[in-house]
Amino acid sequence: MLAPKAHQERPNSAAIYVRHRPETTLLYQIVQEYWPEFQAELASQGKYLPVYVTKEFDEFLKCGRLEFGFLRVRCEACHDEKLVAFSCKKRGFCCSCGASRMIDSAALLVDKILPHQPMRQWVLTVPFPLRFLFASQPAVMGKVLGIVYRAIATHLIRKAGYTKATARTGAVTLIQCFGGALNAHIHFHMLFLDGVYADNKHGTSRFWRLKAPTGDELTQLTHTIAHRVGRYLERQGLLVRDTDQSYLTADAVDADNETPMNHLLGSSITYRIAMGPQQGRKVFTLQTLPDCEDDQFTSRVGNVAGFSLHAGVAARAHERDTKSRRPQASWNDYAVTSQDQQCPPNACL
Repeated sequence: MLAPKAHQERPNSAAIYVRHRPETTLLYQIVQEYWPEFQAELASQGKYLPVYVTKEFDEFLKCGRLEFGFLRVRCEACHDEKLVAFSCKKRGFCCSCGASRMIDSAALLVDKILPHQPMRQWVLTVPFPLRFLFASQPAVMGKVLGIVYRAIATHLIRKAGYTKATARTGAVTLIQCFGGALNAHIHFHMLFLDGVYADNKHGTSRFWRLKAPTGDELTQLTHTIAHRVGRYLERQGLLVRDTDQSYLTADAVDADNETPMNHLLGSSITYRIAMGPQQGRKVFTLQTLPDCEDDQFTSRVGNVAGFSLHAGVAARAHERDTKSRRPQASWNDYAVTSQDQQCPPNACL
């Protein structure tokens, strides 16, 4: 972590390294306090979590702690020494390792992979039953992602007035597993080229930028995605649809519905308390009232049968560096003060 105050006190020197202290963060303290109690409660019922889940939590509690291993780093110029604790490098919910991986991935995409063209973010959320299906069967989620990509790519190519034989586009998808309340919420963040490459008679390709999708276009596209995904799941024997409703089949759900993972996933997806005396009750959440004024975020959303497609965020070619490397706040950015208030640790710097 680099402390911004270092530039104020020593304007002619490099920023001062400040060691990350996970034990001061709110998320770490919650896990440290309740994780053993949670395991004991499950064990009292004769239930146990998979090894990969327990390992994720155990490694998280060791991440960034000097007592679990560190490197001694020495500056060759001034001979100053710092201790750098080992990190867990997990992909679950460790905010520190996740932020490092996010920054590295963004730099790789911008510097090495994405062409220097405008980009648009498409975000697709799916109904609650499909979130459970994707969480329990990742292979099915991969097939559905291919259906979604082909639907959006075909829409962009046809909107530009071309066919798939004469034009093409591209995208990078990041699958996000959590919602804003740390609930299980699998959805797709797709970075699409905001246009298409079309072949010309000289044998070269030219990029054609497209206008932002309208509300009607998003609604129609969402309907197409919902129909194709439902049809695929029906063919696989994972979904049954009748005139009134759709529901997952037994093949789509683990045969043992009482397994801890199924129960915890279902509770997390539906915002329910999973264990304890208040099991089954809705989790109390705080929400911000939306702005009454219509803007690009509210007008560019398609909602059909529990599917939601959002495409209101775009970046021009010259904006890629500023939007891809902007730091974002996370649960790891909060510490608990002596007055039990929550504030960013660098707020007073």
